[in-house]
Amino acid sequence: MPIIVNLDVMMAKRKISSGELAEKIGITPANLSILKTNKAKAIRFSTLEKICEVLQCQPGDILEYKED
Repeated sequence: MPIIVNLDVMMAKRKISSGELAEKIGITPANLSILKTNKAKAIRFSTLEKICEVLQCQPGDILEYKED
């Protein structure tokens, strides 16, 4: 898929664990793992908004487009 999720990079920069982020944004650790491993087919804007709020970043810091 040409959309790459760099969530793990931002989490490392902000020194936050998966469990802590999942709790703060209100999703399960399993769903967060799906996002982190690029296995998600979609993401809700409300979830993306919460991620950006907690990590203090922009959507472009997390999502990247690469051609196949």
